[in-house]
Amino acid sequence: MAIRKTQTLESTQRSGCPINLTLETLGDRWSLIVIRDIMFGNRRHFRELLQRSEEGIASNVLADRLKRLVEAGLLTKRDDPTHKQKAIYSLAEPAIALVPLLAHMGAWGCRYMPVSEELSIRAQLLADGGPRLWEAFMKELRALHLGAPAPRRSVLAELRSAYEAVVAKRQISARRATR
Repeated sequence: MAIRKTQTLESTQRSGCPINLTLETLGDRWSLIVIRDIMFGNRRHFRELLQRSEEGIASNVLADRLKRLVEAGLLTKRDDPTHKQKAIYSLAEPAIALVPLLAHMGAWGCRYMPVSEELSIRAQLLADGGPRLWEAFMKELRALHLGAPAPRRSVLAELRSAYEAVVAKRQISARRATR
């Protein structure tokens, strides 16, 4: 594991502790949710992130988090060539490197929290797939967001397919229950 060289402590940071610095960057209620939605939902525009948020993020909060994440170097923002007033957000390498952390958080949530089946299936698959799946997913994210060569395997498609299968199964069960 490569460790970055020590940098000078900025006056706004409480300490040089790596856990503290990570929490200062990612520890608010919305930052990881925004990264999750870009990473797993491939939501790249402000409106997509706003309207398709499971948790109902407010527009002013979303705008603030996107700005902070860009400033922190976790996201990049570029103009959308198809629309003058739109921007496209992409994951930067430090955000892609969060895949193992998000996988561990998801596994912990599945184990200790009252999760829904449809919203936990991706976390379960990531936990079951372990580091090999995480690496394959990060490789795909690098292709989608950083322009790296596209891998043959699409972990994103696998995760989406598993989610859609659970949703379809729930809909069938609900229809049967109403008969």
